[in-house]
Amino acid sequence: MNPRTARIEAVQTAPVTLDAHPDLMVRGAKGAHDRSDFLLVRVVTTDGVEGYGEVSATPLWSGEDGVSARHFVTESLAPALLGRPLAPVGALESTMDTVLAANPFTKAGVSIALWDAYARTLGVSLATALGGPYRDEVPIKLSLSGDGEQLERAYAAASRAGFLAFKVKVGLGVPGDLARMARARELAGPDAFLGMDANGGWSRAEARVALRGLAESGPAFVEQPVAPGDLEGMAALRSFGLPVVADEAVFGTDDLLRLARADAADVVSVYVGKAGGPGRAVALARLAEVSGLDVLLGSNGELGIGAAAQLHVACALPRLSALPSDIIGAHYYAEDVLAEPLDSDGSRVRLGEGAGLGVVPRGDLRGRFR
Repeated sequence: MNPRTARIEAVQTAPVTLDAHPDLMVRGAKGAHDRSDFLLVRVVTTDGVEGYGEVSATPLWSGEDGVSARHFVTESLAPALLGRPLAPVGALESTMDTVLAANPFTKAGVSIALWDAYARTLGVSLATALGGPYRDEVPIKLSLSGDGEQLERAYAAASRAGFLAFKVKVGLGVPGDLARMARARELAGPDAFLGMDANGGWSRAEARVALRGLAESGPAFVEQPVAPGDLEGMAALRSFGLPVVADEAVFGTDDLLRLARADAADVVSVYVGKAGGPGRAVALARLAEVSGLDVLLGSNGELGIGAAAQLHVACALPRLSALPSDIIGAHYYAEDVLAEPLDSDGSRVRLGEGAGLGVVPRGDLRGRFR
């Protein structure tokens, strides 16, 4: 099959709602993520190849959700793509930009499906189609949040799933942050990998106080300590000697270049959704690398399709941070959308051998596409 002669025959969607695992639900400075109302996407080519994608969007975080995504995919993106050649996928992404402003997570869901179809047409993995793979497995971590018994249940559930690396949600008030981090260290033990994520919830003054107090808990990094736009504040906090991870501060190329000029972080958390798709995520990560920044794969609570896209992007990068990534879709939810789950033991997630993403949705979900 030739991706240059194959054309887009159909772009279909299927809404899906999953509840988070009750013990692993994230509670952070931006609120609780107790369930995901996402959208699956299917692209069908004239060669009969199917590619799958996922719109992983939450209104509190990105301003997008499954409802808005379905509307824009059906009314704007699909009409612009139908009948177009499958390759080059970058041209299709540019076409989407001409009919829909912003909405990177929505475009990413369609982009994942296009890249999946493209790689399946070639008979190679998505990581290969993206220029890799440079590795076949990626170390991962899981968020811990809540206080008291909630935190203890979260740690117990994460440990049962095999996780050895964690990040604690902070940015909810310095006294509580100090207590939460100290308790997490007690639970995980003195040698466990334990970072912290403030989701931009601290002011500069709070961040300074918190970082002094939290040093006793031996954190491995601090993620987005202050507001996304406060690059000067982020840069100043690097003097504490902890790696600073930029997350909400970087959605695209312009954000990344501003961050690099400000010397405001050590690591960038790249999302397939924030970047607008797998190819653009790889390009953003490579720009970060030449700008002197490390990269890890961050999470918006992706389901299985989105987690597979994260995995392939991570494996396609020449350089990946030693800090574990957040490819946690196989563990965060009470059930899986995939017919066969990703190969993940909680410590690492591994590439499979199939073409494209190497995964497909469950049969009952495939029947929902319209």
